[in-house]
Amino acid sequence: MTDSQISKADVVIVGAGQAGSELASSLRQQGFAGSIVLIGDEPYLPYRRPPLSKTFLAGEATLESLFIKTQAVYEKNQIDCRVGIGVEAIDRAAHRVRLFDGSVIEYGKLALATGGRPRRLSLPGAEHDNVHYVRTIADIEALKAQFGAGRRLLIIGGGYIGLEAAAVGIKKGLDVTVVEAAPRVLARVTAPEISAFYERLHRGRGVKLHTGVGVHGFEGSGRVEAVVLTDGTRLPADLVIAGIGLIPNTELAEAAGLAIDNGIVVDCYARTADPDVYALGDCSNHENLFFDRRMRLESVPNAIEQGRVAAAAIVGKAVPYNAVPWFWSDQYELKLQMVGLSQGYDRLVVRGSLDGESFAAFYLKDGVVISADAVNRPQDFMVAKKLVADRVRVDPAQLADEAFILKSLLAA
Repeated sequence: MTDSQISKADVVIVGAGQAGSELASSLRQQGFAGSIVLIGDEPYLPYRRPPLSKTFLAGEATLESLFIKTQAVYEKNQIDCRVGIGVEAIDRAAHRVRLFDGSVIEYGKLALATGGRPRRLSLPGAEHDNVHYVRTIADIEALKAQFGAGRRLLIIGGGYIGLEAAAVGIKKGLDVTVVEAAPRVLARVTAPEISAFYERLHRGRGVKLHTGVGVHGFEGSGRVEAVVLTDGTRLPADLVIAGIGLIPNTELAEAAGLAIDNGIVVDCYARTADPDVYALGDCSNHENLFFDRRMRLESVPNAIEQGRVAAAAIVGKAVPYNAVPWFWSDQYELKLQMVGLSQGYDRLVVRGSLDGESFAAFYLKDGVVISADAVNRPQDFMVAKKLVADRVRVDPAQLADEAFILKSLLAA
């Protein structure tokens, strides 16, 4: 290897997504003056993924609007973005990463923001070009080419990705069917009452929903022409979208000898057991002080927060991750905003009516608000974030009473 193939950087960030971009920017904001290299295997600057299944798929957002920052901003902040090339291996003993083009970068600190990839279907025929996933710009560009009005779209998975794609499909005039193996949509993240609301919403817009049934196989030669369900139902299809979960990209870290447990294991400062290696975003399993347990979160707010936490640790101003997770989903003209984790709740209190399209649902455990779902209620959501963060004990009757001022619970 020639000297020209070896370069050096004080911080090397592997993964040019939301977490990687936030880490690079936060390092500069926190006064870090060393050299930063940001490496991404996609041929794009870091971009926002949430619009992919919404406005970008619908053709309402341009490619340029997806980018988190422009090239000029990275250059101004002396962040060396190397995109369109991936990292092949990490040598922790030598403090080096080797890229697939054969070049090597020596690092002082290494941050892994490698994200995740869609869980693939293992059925014969899943490799056909009319079977799609929603994760990258390339995925959506391929999907758009087949996303024509009147075509029969079958979506496997009734989670956020599947329902968001269904809403866009209806908007674009497609014939949409959603198949969910669980007994209800959004089963892992919401109460049965909220699932029922979203099922009514989608059925009311023309989506055909099949819940409590899986996919047995595909029919068609050269392309999927029909999907056969486990109950024998045969559903003709012109294109298929699979939204059945995300697998964290941990192979690079595992090959380097780092601990893996549903993600790259890090502490509350985004540090691995190697003091010079950090991990953040969708790929990391972090120590969450708010919940007093380990977890891996797939969300933009988590990626941003962990980017800031990792930057603080790198510059020697360590601040622990102690944020309450929150999420959002846009379907039709409805914005669903969620805060906290609802597992283990013992009471659901609805403020507003589930028969309308504006309400807030509060998840309580022993009288304490542990989570909330707000549909078209941004002000209630902002209060809910504080209620969850402060572990406020409430009177359920007050929560349900729309005449009662929610903010007063914070003052109390």
